[in-house]
Amino acid sequence: MLIPLRLSAQTDEQLMLRAARGSDRAFEELYNRHARRLQGFFVRRLGDDADLAVDFMHDTFLRLYAAREKYHEGSSFRAWLYTIAYNLCKNHHRNLLTIIHDDEKDMPTEADIEVELDESILHDALREVLKGLPEPYAILFSLHYEEELTIPQIAQITELPEGTVKSRLHKTMNIIKQQLKQYENR
Repeated sequence: MLIPLRLSAQTDEQLMLRAARGSDRAFEELYNRHARRLQGFFVRRLGDDADLAVDFMHDTFLRLYAAREKYHEGSSFRAWLYTIAYNLCKNHHRNLLTIIHDDEKDMPTEADIEVELDESILHDALREVLKGLPEPYAILFSLHYEEELTIPQIAQITELPEGTVKSRLHKTMNIIKQQLKQYENR
């Protein structure tokens, strides 16, 4: 006789299959695992509005629950969850832009909204990469790319040789490119 794994020991996909078959406890476990992280996703996507992020997080799980019987074995749970979340953000941004643009001819297209959302995601990812950089590299990046200072100006400020500034900036860009590689061709 097979002894079923405790809910906490099951994968997201196993739990979603159980939820699709009617297990509210399995769905609750998924909620407990992902609600906080999903809320953080919405905070970043919705302009740091924590209350709106909570509403969107709950709405995502309500939609997931309503569609739970449509889950297919072998599908990625997280991909499905974040597809719902992404679409909620996209609709929210579309609605905001609709309010902002009074004139029909100025209405953004679906592609415009997706580009804006993708740029926002990439910007947040870059911010996270920059947080993880060693301070000497992060400060050089900030001075050059954010404050738009020249290499000679940075060398003077940091009292480093220009060659060292160039070398560290090059290394910084390589680190950033490597860590953002997952966003290529999106």
